[in-house]
Amino acid sequence: MSGTKLPPKTPNPYAVAASTYQAQRQKAPQPHGRHIEAEALLKAARQLQEIQDKWPEEGVPQIDDTLQEALKNNREIWSMFYNTSLTNSIKDQPEALRSNIINMANFIFKQSLEIISAPSRSKLGMLISINRDIASALLTKPHDEASS
Repeated sequence: MSGTKLPPKTPNPYAVAASTYQAQRQKAPQPHGRHIEAEALLKAARQLQEIQDKWPEEGVPQIDDTLQEALKNNREIWSMFYNTSLTNSIKDQPEALRSNIINMANFIFKQSLEIISAPSRSKLGMLISINRDIASALLTKPHDEASS
């Protein structure tokens, strides 16, 4: 047996695939924070829009888990914006912008509670519009990035 040669070890195809994926992922450009925030807002807007699309013509829908979950997800996104602005963790963020974000988040929180207590299609529409408008602004390159 000492003269028996073992066949060469073949690499694990899953390990090779994982390694290749990791190498390609590191080469790919990472999404900018603004893009990630915009995508989160757009996803929340889509969830709310689906609920609004199913809203009955007359009366109010039952406050179900889908609406509760969509509002919760939206509040979590806005909580992140609120906390970031409150702690001023973004350097060079103007005070007026911080104040506007905090006020907008407070409006979102209040509006969400109003929807739960007195459901309204138009109140839901306001949240959808705000999310889409803010996402659009986030996806627009700032002047200093656009010129570089």
